[in-house]
Amino acid sequence: MSILIDKNSRVVVQGITGGEGTFHTRLMMEYGTNVVAGVTPGKGGQKFDDKVPIFNTVLEAADSEGADTSIIFVPPAFAQDAIVEAIDVDMGVICCITEGIAVNDMIKVYNYLAMSDTVLVGPNSPGIISVDECKLGIMPGQIFKKGPVGLASRSGTLTYEIVDQLTRAGIGQSTCLGVGGDPIIGLSFIDLLDDFEGDPETEVILLVGEIGGSDEEIAAEHIASEISKPVVAFVSGRTAPKGKRMGHAGAIVSGNKGTAESKVKAFDEAGVPVPISIEELVEEIGKALKK
Repeated sequence: MSILIDKNSRVVVQGITGGEGTFHTRLMMEYGTNVVAGVTPGKGGQKFDDKVPIFNTVLEAADSEGADTSIIFVPPAFAQDAIVEAIDVDMGVICCITEGIAVNDMIKVYNYLAMSDTVLVGPNSPGIISVDECKLGIMPGQIFKKGPVGLASRSGTLTYEIVDQLTRAGIGQSTCLGVGGDPIIGLSFIDLLDDFEGDPETEVILLVGEIGGSDEEIAAEHIASEISKPVVAFVSGRTAPKGKRMGHAGAIVSGNKGTAESKVKAFDEAGVPVPISIEELVEEIGKALKK
C-alpha cells in the first residue's frame, strides 16, 4: 500500500508542453507513473511524445482518459486557475510544483479546496513518490528504495539528502512527499500523520521541518494524542537569524515564534526524538524500526 497515489493513479499533467512539464513528465513516465493525459490550452488534439493525448481542459482529460490525479507545472500567474480547474473536476489528488504563487491567490484556493473532497499537495512542493509505484513531481526517483519509512517534509533538497542516506543505510521508504515551502499550503503535517498512521506499509514516520510557522508545534501535539507509530523529526535552520527569510517563503522567524528551539522543544515534550545531524537521524530511524 501507499498513501495518496499508487500504481493505479491515472495522472494528468497540467502544463505538459512547457519546459519543466516536458522534462519531468518524461522522467515520471520512465519511473512507471501512469500518465494518461496532458493539458495545455490551445494544444488539444496533439500528442506528447506520440503517446500521451493532450487536451485543452482538465475536464476533457478526465472524461476521455479517466484521469483522477493531477500534477501542475504552470507559471505562478496561472496556477490558481489550474488548481481550481482540477478541483472542479473532482481530482482526488492535486500536486502543485509551482513556486511563487501570490498569497492572495492561495487564500482563494484554500477556501475553495475546503468545499471539496480533493486534497492538494503544495504549492512549491517537489512532489510525491510512492516508491516503485508512482512518482509525481521533480524528485530523483533513483535514490528511493522500497521500505517502511513514511516521510513528510517542508524541504525538497533536504529530503533528497535524507532519503539518499537512508537508502545507503539499507532503510527504504513507503511514501515520501514535500508539503510545500509557501506560507499557505494544502495538506499539513497533521493530515499526513493520520494518513501514515493508517498505512500498514509504514512502520516509522519521519517529519522534516524547518523554521517559520507553527506546523511542527501543532504536529507535535497531534503526535502525543493521536499517533501510535514511532515518529522521528528533524528541524533545519537552527542557526538562522530572526527576521530573515531562509530559503522558502514560509521559513522566517518573527519574534519568538517559529524558532527551531520552539519546534525542538515541542517534539521533545511529545516524546519525539530530534537528532541534530542527518547521520544521527538515520541511526535513530534504525533504532525505531527495531523496536
